[in-house]
Amino acid sequence: MATITTAGTMFSPELVKDIFTKVKGHSTLAKISGQSPMPFAGTETFIFTMDTEASIVGEGANKPTSDAEFSSITIKPLKFVYQHRLTDEFMKMSAEKQLPYMEVFSDGFAKKMARALDIAAFHGLNPGDGTASDLIGTNHFDAQITQTITFDSTAPDDNIDAAAQKIQTADGEMNAIAMAPLFGSALGAMKTGSEHVAMYPEFRFGGNPQSFAGLRSDINNTVSYGSSEDRAIIGDFANAFKWGYAENIPMEIIQFGDPDGQGDLKRTNQIVLRAEAFIGWGILDPTSFVRIVEASTANKVKKA
Repeated sequence: MATITTAGTMFSPELVKDIFTKVKGHSTLAKISGQSPMPFAGTETFIFTMDTEASIVGEGANKPTSDAEFSSITIKPLKFVYQHRLTDEFMKMSAEKQLPYMEVFSDGFAKKMARALDIAAFHGLNPGDGTASDLIGTNHFDAQITQTITFDSTAPDDNIDAAAQKIQTADGEMNAIAMAPLFGSALGAMKTGSEHVAMYPEFRFGGNPQSFAGLRSDINNTVSYGSSEDRAIIGDFANAFKWGYAENIPMEIIQFGDPDGQGDLKRTNQIVLRAEAFIGWGILDPTSFVRIVEASTANKVKKA
């Protein structure tokens, strides 16, 4: 992949009216949960629990105490950045000729940020290099969601049933499921025994239905990103998980200095296109989620 784009490889002498982009991606978390703006300093969400049921008391009798608890979780946005060098011939182009390149960069940035949210919040990884991020720490599903079901490729619907039972036993609710492509394919491959008819045809041939069995659903390879053995995550994405953005900083053109460690821009006749965003998230109730994972991961969780 090129780290510097030169005039000979990018800029056409004619006005470019359309550019095909190979940048793909979307955010499963954005699709199946809500989001809202947040200040740069972050937000603090209070969590109120009432562990005991209401009591019946007789007239004039003493009223028993009940267990209730306040806790809180702070959601602080992290900065995500994407930048690229290109030769400064770009600055000599008319604004009309620059516009298509700026638009396609902005579109690609939006898709990369969408994937970045999933990769960071699901797995605690820095999307740029795929390594664990100290800034994220344990604020991600793989670290906080300890309830697991071992993935069965021959009966993935049974996995969903088992996960639902765990959540309901903990008095939680479920409203969405995030699936890895392997899990969606396993659902699509299921057939009835005698008629050999597809049980879930909406998942066949790469299908990605908006909902499944009354749950919001999405299939995305960010669920099983890198070496993750997550195959699906089911739970209360509408209430027990929160995410938002502090601000989307507009794309900027940097003409001076060394913003990426590759040398002085003026000395090399280059510029940098840079876009940034501040995104934060928090898991309010880990017991409201279950991860469906490969057997090796399930065994590790049990031993821990």
